[in-house]
Amino acid sequence: MKQLTLSAIGCGNRTRIYMTHASKLPEHYKIVAAADPIPARLNYVKEISGNPDFKSFSSDQDFFAEEKLSDVVIIGTQDEFHYKPCKEALEKGYDVLLEKPIAPRVEEIIDLQNLAEKLGRRLQVCYVLRYTPFYRKIKEILDAGTIGDVISLNANEGVMPWHQAHSFVRGNWNITSESSPMIVAKCCHDTDVIGWLINKECKSVSSYGNLTHFTSEHAPEGATKRCTDGCPHLDTCIYSAYKYTDEHRTPWLAQVFDRAEEATAEEIEEWLKKTDFGRCVYYSDNDVVDHQIVAMEFEDDITANLTMTAFESGRQIEIFGTKGILKGGHFLKTITGSDIIVTSHTGEEERHVIDIPPDDHHLGGDEGIINALYKELGGDKYIPVSSYIQSHIMAYASERSRLTGATINLEEFKKEFTNS
Repeated sequence: MKQLTLSAIGCGNRTRIYMTHASKLPEHYKIVAAADPIPARLNYVKEISGNPDFKSFSSDQDFFAEEKLSDVVIIGTQDEFHYKPCKEALEKGYDVLLEKPIAPRVEEIIDLQNLAEKLGRRLQVCYVLRYTPFYRKIKEILDAGTIGDVISLNANEGVMPWHQAHSFVRGNWNITSESSPMIVAKCCHDTDVIGWLINKECKSVSSYGNLTHFTSEHAPEGATKRCTDGCPHLDTCIYSAYKYTDEHRTPWLAQVFDRAEEATAEEIEEWLKKTDFGRCVYYSDNDVVDHQIVAMEFEDDITANLTMTAFESGRQIEIFGTKGILKGGHFLKTITGSDIIVTSHTGEEERHVIDIPPDDHHLGGDEGIINALYKELGGDKYIPVSSYIQSHIMAYASERSRLTGATINLEEFKKEFTNS
């Protein structure tokens, strides 16, 4: 296969990670262009490209004003700005690697699916969990029939208290109307991998959840509106913004402050005084939930449960089959040293330790998706865009259920937007 040329629209943290991995595979990729309004981010991509003919653009409009620049364009803009550049890229003739979620509205998701299929364009979604060694091993075990037919599945997504505060209280995903519902923005990864592992159609969902802790009612007495206003709880509060100057400088500050590594503590403090990341987590304008559960019914009477909570760290999974049980995840690794333990109903046990890159925030999935992109977009092996749609429908229907208290039939839910 030929070398694939890559460009990008939106050079935030996720895009820079993908481009960094691609730059290490020059036999597969040539990085040729990028668009972002922040020069430092553009310069980073330009430098790692090693391409003297690299083209920089300050906006997607300028990017699309040019003739087609690459085989594939990575779209890593904020959730609200996925649909328009993705649509333009498909129409311009690009294949697309699109950061999840596909779009913040169901009708836009279906429109992009229809457009990609109509134009014969390849649209791949950044569902990195599918590409992690951990979940690929689980898929291998299930496909081998080791635990028999899957009957039920439990999955936990422990967002991590600091991650919740960073991204979903202070950060870019803290207001639903400006991004996506929490169950979409964070957990469409999980609805995707659950459907991928079960390999059946989801029929219905029901969901409950709320924003409970990160509200003004839970602010410690005397807490100030900003951590930088002399709050008396800085030494004891686990969410103190001053942690960005030391223990959370990497990776969290680096995601939102381009000079994170070299900046002094004083410089970071001045930045905190002016940005949302210096606000008290109890006095933010956030409205997304900090905990939510989803119950799912799949074909063949298979059931699954997903728990999303800010107050746990790491993902856990349990799968119950007719021949045995599979358990795996962060907690199991901590207490046993094994990533996955499979126990048959007759008592035999097998343990698996997974080799995970230590510096990959997504358990090896970031590197994995870039390795797979070449084969899937550069050759005949390709995952159709339709395979990514179920997870979004499940997640958006779950939010409908959470808000209404109703069990949502997915076929009927999708028809509302398909026929509109």
